[in-house]
Amino acid sequence: MQLPSKYNRPEYLLLAMAFIMPLVFSVWMALLNNFVIEKAAFTGKEIGILQSLREIPGFLAFTAIYVLIFLKEQTFAIIALGLTAFGVAITGYFPTTMGLYITTVIMSIGFHYFETINQSLTLQLIKKENTPHFMGKMLSAKSAASLLAFSSIWLLMEHFSWSYKATYTLFGGIALLLTCYLAVAFKQFPMHVEQNKKLILRKRYWLFYALTFFSGARRQIFVVFAGFLMVEKFGYSVADISALFLINYVFNWLFAAKIGKLIGIIGERRVLKFEYCGLVTLFIAYGLVENSTFAAVLYVVDHLFFALAIAIKTYFQKIAAPEDIAASSGVSFSINHIAAVVIPALLGLVWIVNSSWVFYIGAGFAFCSLVLSHLIPSHPRQGIELKWQEAK
Repeated sequence: MQLPSKYNRPEYLLLAMAFIMPLVFSVWMALLNNFVIEKAAFTGKEIGILQSLREIPGFLAFTAIYVLIFLKEQTFAIIALGLTAFGVAITGYFPTTMGLYITTVIMSIGFHYFETINQSLTLQLIKKENTPHFMGKMLSAKSAASLLAFSSIWLLMEHFSWSYKATYTLFGGIALLLTCYLAVAFKQFPMHVEQNKKLILRKRYWLFYALTFFSGARRQIFVVFAGFLMVEKFGYSVADISALFLINYVFNWLFAAKIGKLIGIIGERRVLKFEYCGLVTLFIAYGLVENSTFAAVLYVVDHLFFALAIAIKTYFQKIAAPEDIAASSGVSFSINHIAAVVIPALLGLVWIVNSSWVFYIGAGFAFCSLVLSHLIPSHPRQGIELKWQEAK
């Protein structure tokens, strides 16, 4: 049964999907490091391989454009969301190295196809002037879901001694049921512009591609190795990691929409310059840290910078031809994951030698992004993709 027309709108569907994905993915992410160490005896080598395998579907995200020949974007997004939920639900049943590799790939196929199509839907269905604020609202919805997930993990595993298997099954099952509800509750929303159904690499989007590449590299170091540092070096428990995530997501829940609105006011160039200056400092500090409390502070501050990455997407929306958005979203996700496929495995080997080197390399990635951010124009638009074009 469909929702009443008052609620049967693209904004509500996008916000609902934005809530469900982190509800299930946050559980997978929060439990991962402890699960693989306790149940499968992972070292830096195995976690690096697992994370590289997780990113292969992201690298292949450009293939989404071919799936769209057969499926509407909205339908594709819901199927991908359901596949993610299924992958998480079965994770606890396969606590071996190979089992974890396989369930991770299943979950990741759904996750990366969903993120690709969800970005495309957002940039197409939401007006440009409203996009930064709406993306901030989506981050707030994601954070609310993550808060629910992490607080539930803490309650279930710390106070009721739930197993990893039961926790994965519960949240994967809930997300799958909610996804099925979205499939029947929302009508198909029409796209305003017919999308290109082929791969698109345009020379004038090169700065967006470059920023996306280094963003993917930086994100991997946080997602893979910052959390692993907390568990391996400082002995953080599941409850400790969940508490850190709770702090992170409280901030996003309260302030992400405001940050999105701020990006719309002060512009992408200033926001990204600030972000990358902060990240250079943070990664160097990660490499030097010896105190568990200070490491936790770095972890929280690091996560706060993720909200600023909205600026890369809104920059692209302003410079892109409307018919390029779906194809370019897939290509950008693939570019984002070129580094993501390689970096975890390679840096997993570096980690074994010296974990600090991993974070110094991250500082180098952030510095490259800082240099590129100076090329963004103050008022980007089609035909004005780079700073020097404004002077013409």
